[in-house]
Amino acid sequence: MVNFVLVAGARLGAWAWGEVVPYLRAAGHGVYPLTLSGLADKRGVPAGQATHVQDIVAEVERQGLRDVVLVGHSYSGIPVGQAAERIGDRLARVVFVDSSVPTDGESFVSAWPDGGAAVEASIAESGGFWPLAPAAHYDGEGLTDEQIARLVRGSTPHPGATLTEPAVLAGPLGELPATYILCVMPGAEPGDAEPDEEVAELLNSKRWRLVKMDTGHWPMFSQPRELAQILLNAAVE
Repeated sequence: MVNFVLVAGARLGAWAWGEVVPYLRAAGHGVYPLTLSGLADKRGVPAGQATHVQDIVAEVERQGLRDVVLVGHSYSGIPVGQAAERIGDRLARVVFVDSSVPTDGESFVSAWPDGGAAVEASIAESGGFWPLAPAAHYDGEGLTDEQIARLVRGSTPHPGATLTEPAVLAGPLGELPATYILCVMPGAEPGDAEPDEEVAELLNSKRWRLVKMDTGHWPMFSQPRELAQILLNAAVE
């Protein structure tokens, strides 16, 4: 048995894993979907990047978890990657679900083409939060209208500081046992079907594995059963 700690991406909370959790629990594992500070039912709680890292570490320690598989989707790969090295021998594996990966001294938006200028401007105009995404943001991602409606309905504005403050890593990320799940829609351009340069370099590590899914960026909605099976497979690698 392992213990899955599931952390969804920007604007989302523990609720986003609702269709994945039953598959993992049915296989006999502990499952702990986590809402980060400032989001969903924790809306209004002040949060920076370090807060989100501590949210994850604190959940592992509070629950007394060992054999932990930390799962980070999208933005949450940044705090999950940092938390993975901080929980020490409690970690079994870290899984990045179509996510960003942390680089010491860099933020979530650092690698964006404009260096994050547009996101930072949006945050400043919205009182310190990254605004909600419109329904059109989810088009072309393999989602039904009902799934898009759930995403829009459940999302909350995202604490801006968590996106712009730098990650802090003590050691090379490639030394952690990790699985990277790359989501690629069928018919995608060749360049979109491969991991970005930073992830590709990490995949050169003998401790990292790559798995591809034929779906869009929110597989916990579009393909929950398939995602759960990949997580179960990763847990025994």
